[in-house]
Amino acid sequence: MQPLFFKRRRLAVAMLLTALSATAAAAPQTFVLVPEATHVHWELRHFGTSTSRGRFDAVAGSVTLDREARTASASITIDTGSISTGMRLFDGIVRGEQILDAAANPQAYFIASRATFDGERLATLTGEFTLRGVSRPLTLRALQFGCRTDTGTVPPAASAPAAPHEVCGGDFEGEFQRSDFGITHSLPFVGDAVRLVVQVEGVRR
Repeated sequence: MQPLFFKRRRLAVAMLLTALSATAAAAPQTFVLVPEATHVHWELRHFGTSTSRGRFDAVAGSVTLDREARTASASITIDTGSISTGMRLFDGIVRGEQILDAAANPQAYFIASRATFDGERLATLTGEFTLRGVSRPLTLRALQFGCRTDTGTVPPAASAPAAPHEVCGGDFEGEFQRSDFGITHSLPFVGDAVRLVVQVEGVRR
């Protein structure tokens, strides 16, 4: 039989390791966005009939979650020149001075520091959206959000460790008035309200 001293020491070590593990699990966790699985889609009414749609393909950033404290933050950068509408001529118009002015404003930003949760599920992110050098408040609402453990290979661009790894992501929506950012081209024939659908997946750093 081991002396009581060694039994107590082993118990203390076990309790310490458990406490450290719990602390690590409760700490904020940062997820680096995977470019291949992250896109910003937009849509607005076109002459009161159909809907014009497009997306930005070059999106980078990260999301930090503290699921126990129910807090979250996000930093997302959008390359405005990466617009894709499916029509090359229209892409050039949207990149131009009257709309995105991508040459003078090559990036747009969404910086969020406030969040709400539905249980452990991220429900909203609220922050500041900057487009054409103008910043306005914006809230993104989660249409769906979840996390999983992957056992496959992480895309190299994610700069993530080898499998297995945790992935969190979802679809978020928001809306803004383009005239608030100085984009008045074709108003009122083309809608002022722009709907955003943001598809994100991030790998835990």
